[in-house]
Amino acid sequence: MAIEIKAPQVGESITEVTIAKWMRSDGDFVEMDEVICELESEKATFELNAEVAGILKIKVREGDTVQVGEIICSIEESSMKGRPIKKEEITEQKIMEKAEKTGKIIEMKVPAVGESITEVTISAWIRQDGEMVDLDEVIAEIESEKATFELTAEAKGILHQKVKAGTTLEIGGLICTIEEITGPPPVLKDKSPPPDISGDQEPEKPTYSDGHPSPAAAKIMAEKGLRPGDIIGSGPGGRILKDDALKAAPGKTVVGQQEAMPAASTAPAAKEVRQGFPRNESRQKLSQLRKTVSRRLVAVKNETAMLTTFNEVNMAAIMDLRKKYKESFKEKYGVNLGFMSFFAKACCIALQEWPSVNAKIDGDEIIYNDYCDISIAVSAPKGLVVPVIRNAESLTFFEIEKEVLDLATKARDNKLSMEEMTGGTFTITNGGVFGSMLSTPIINAPQSAILGMHNIVERPVVENGEIVVRPVMYLALSYDHRIIDGRESVSFLVRVKQLLEDPSRLLLEI
Repeated sequence: MAIEIKAPQVGESITEVTIAKWMRSDGDFVEMDEVICELESEKATFELNAEVAGILKIKVREGDTVQVGEIICSIEESSMKGRPIKKEEITEQKIMEKAEKTGKIIEMKVPAVGESITEVTISAWIRQDGEMVDLDEVIAEIESEKATFELTAEAKGILHQKVKAGTTLEIGGLICTIEEITGPPPVLKDKSPPPDISGDQEPEKPTYSDGHPSPAAAKIMAEKGLRPGDIIGSGPGGRILKDDALKAAPGKTVVGQQEAMPAASTAPAAKEVRQGFPRNESRQKLSQLRKTVSRRLVAVKNETAMLTTFNEVNMAAIMDLRKKYKESFKEKYGVNLGFMSFFAKACCIALQEWPSVNAKIDGDEIIYNDYCDISIAVSAPKGLVVPVIRNAESLTFFEIEKEVLDLATKARDNKLSMEEMTGGTFTITNGGVFGSMLSTPIINAPQSAILGMHNIVERPVVENGEIVVRPVMYLALSYDHRIIDGRESVSFLVRVKQLLEDPSRLLLEI
């Protein structure tokens, strides 16, 4: 007898819930009261327990939203003794029988992923509890507040998970153990199924993982505007992995070896207030990166005396210089001559003249830096990141442009290391590339100041008593008034303006 399990009532004002994660797979045997999935409402996350012991049949995929009272799954009442065994279980069981256990248990703990990172989240398990894994095989994805990393097996053996996906652990916390074995290698993923060893059998039905993205892949797909149907996954059972999402191009659906336009969504249409004007909504969980950014930005607003001072720069001299030398510059160095090298050099000179802008507060002390590690804000698929150019004051224009290009490329490919994103002393952000005219950037703590660049617009200005048209950029310097006085902040920005309007000063450092 099959028992239907429906979406429970989780609050008087809640009408729908989302299947956040299935703890057990379709066809698994589950015990009575065992947690089989997590449900997420607009206010909280709940666990769904099995009402009876038996074989689980999943009706709704992860990420789908259902109305309260709608069927989520069913359980065919059964005892463990009568549980059907899948072909892959028989194959792996035979391999395990031939393997020899060494008696050694390898403990895998949360690795150190950055000097300022104290905890990580297990975003997804790639291999399941009790499975055989090979040395250096990817077994899980872990997510810090700044990046996502792959966790690889430190030995060949049987995996024993100690925490569930979604659990947050301190650095050094135990994630899993591997019972080391010798003998045949583990069952390889993504291979053709083993030969039929049980006579006439029904073809295996697709599982919930078919075409379903991992958490890391789901974030990238959401940023690219892709749906699960747009990508054929390379993971087990067609699961969409991080690399699949990174390689996918928006706007096309991959079907076998052919490309087609994305299929229309099969989700029920939202109610329309007017004919032809749908009012659809979507819900997405905040990533660990977005949560951390949100927390830090609010902390900066609450814990610093932040002010912003503005100025304008006549960009004609720099634009003429770039126009004159950009071809020969690229021919010699292999990189374009951009604006960032001019701004970085100007800021380095000004920072050394006004050291408090390059300093930070540490408790009851001020730490002054005699070097300039310039953080450059870059828009990446997962959000804004700020990789650092070390000792920018000692670099040439070519070296700065090359560093900017390398860091921006790594940011877009999600390949920045923790060392490349920590330890800056001053930040430059360029909202002008998106068309921003003026803004008040927020300080990148624990730094004390940030320079905001904006778009270049031809504006009427007065020169020698005459109105002329010049390419003008507005600059904004946000600073912590606890450590930087108005005189220093304004003088710093005026010095940057002076250096940019007469680039020869940058070369002579006068």
